[in-house]
Amino acid sequence: MLVYGDHPREVDAVAEARALVTTRAEVRALPPGLSRHAALVSLLIRVGEWAQGVLDAEHQRRGGDGDTPLARACEAALLALGHAVAASWSDGFRADLETLGPLLEVLEGLAPREPVRCKVPEGYAFYALYPEAYLEAARAVPADGRPWRVIGIRGIGTGLAGVVAAGLGTEVLCTVRPGGHPFERTLSLSPERAARLAEEARAGWRFAVVDEGPGLSGSSFGAVADFLESHGAAPESVTFFPSHAGDLGPQAQARHRERWARAGKCVVDFEPLLLRLAEPSHALARWVEDLTGQAEAPLEDVGGGGWRRLLLPEAEWPPVHLWQERRKYVSRAGGRRWLLKFAGLGAHGARACLHARALAEAGFGVPVAGLRHGFLVQPWLEEARPLSMASSGVERQALVERVGAYLGFRSHHFGPVGDECGASPRELWEMARYNTEAALGREVASALEAWEPRLDGLAREIRRTVTDNRMHAWEWLVLPGGRVLKADGVDHHRGHDLVGCQDLAWDLAGAAVELSLDADALGALCTAVECHKGHVPSPGVLRFHRHAYLAFQLGHHALAAASYDTRAPDEAARLRRAADRYAALLRSELAAFSASVRAR
Repeated sequence: MLVYGDHPREVDAVAEARALVTTRAEVRALPPGLSRHAALVSLLIRVGEWAQGVLDAEHQRRGGDGDTPLARACEAALLALGHAVAASWSDGFRADLETLGPLLEVLEGLAPREPVRCKVPEGYAFYALYPEAYLEAARAVPADGRPWRVIGIRGIGTGLAGVVAAGLGTEVLCTVRPGGHPFERTLSLSPERAARLAEEARAGWRFAVVDEGPGLSGSSFGAVADFLESHGAAPESVTFFPSHAGDLGPQAQARHRERWARAGKCVVDFEPLLLRLAEPSHALARWVEDLTGQAEAPLEDVGGGGWRRLLLPEAEWPPVHLWQERRKYVSRAGGRRWLLKFAGLGAHGARACLHARALAEAGFGVPVAGLRHGFLVQPWLEEARPLSMASSGVERQALVERVGAYLGFRSHHFGPVGDECGASPRELWEMARYNTEAALGREVASALEAWEPRLDGLAREIRRTVTDNRMHAWEWLVLPGGRVLKADGVDHHRGHDLVGCQDLAWDLAGAAVELSLDADALGALCTAVECHKGHVPSPGVLRFHRHAYLAFQLGHHALAAASYDTRAPDEAARLRRAADRYAALLRSELAAFSASVRAR
């Protein structure tokens, strides 16, 4: 099934380098405290993203990674930032940033004049991967007198390499971009860089290989270790710094799996980093007390679908893709409960907070108390219940008008955005065709061929906006008296999938499918959108997105179900039932579509 994807953004490298210098001065001016530390980590993330973009562009021009002036300047800045983050984390969120300024100023002069493509570091944006965890993991490695080289795998390993180097006490790092087939990656290095690494390998250096994951194959980690071992490094001299302690995924090569089983791996998980610790200033519960009041009980983990037990009887639980859910905790403080949800580090969290505030101030979302180093803080609405449980208390027409007002507001205030922010109509069509054939067979999928000649026209017609992308019934909260709020309309458009920002047709199709709206109700929904200054797509655009929506949801739920068959069979069963529903709807939709095409 085709489900996953990312949406790189084009960045003016010179302007961004100039902005990094300004941001360093702004962070330096802040008083010691969590806000300053969070801003410093945000700067690390921005410099890491910038370095990934410019070094990938240089890699493409040169045909590999080398010891170039640009690479050395990036490495120096990342080292300085890594040491600054380490000092801040260890000393009451204080750090001297004096030496960092000149290192960032050098970047502007070396920046390429053409735009570069910077990728979203998924761990920072989605999965609560904190650089501080890598710092603590590195500090826990015993020294044995041998020198260390840190090798960061671009993208997220770029910035993480700096904090690992600080934790290990080394000033030697570089970054690499493994290439080739996703399950069989290799390194492309300049002769000078290859010779240097080979010399260090033969001399008995230790190597720290840094990235998130491993994912389906672990081939990026494997590519670095393959190179080092083939040039004389002893297997025990290579230590991996991943984001989790699990095994390689199902697509791993046998030799990589064997190496991973015996290799040294250094991981500090989220819980011991921010929940179970002796240093109060590092505790998530303490970070939010200025917003919530003093904590009255330990945080309650409601991530991975745990929120369902607080809102619904188990028989009514909706399906959840457990590992894709954001980290969420309920805090009891100040005489009430609060929801702490990971919204992203740095700019990723700041954007989510701005969207959440805008929706709340417009009356569509849950109020926002604030953002604290990646976590959005909101009151837990005690009397609210998901629409799926309370739907009988909400008049159908009132619900349609409310959803239309919400979508109209989003369309008017959150758009338009650039085409690079989401999948193109062709990409959606390719996904729909692939998923439909995989689930329902080639004959059913052939109905989608009728869209192929119209894709260029659809691309010209759509108006891309910051869509919600999650219109399911349980995503709506019903308050006493029947008022309806969107539980979370902040960041699904930035999820770890191929959809991204779409025409409002995506959310209209989603609302029709998830809220079981017939043709008349969908027409009323579009009318409500127009009344609230939203852009209503043409019938053709809406129909295309409905097909794509059903195919995506079918693929998403089927793929998730397969991953939980042995680990969480009850969840797998819920996911499979949802996939079957989408499959039945898609089959019916395509049969009617095919008949209409033949009748023309």
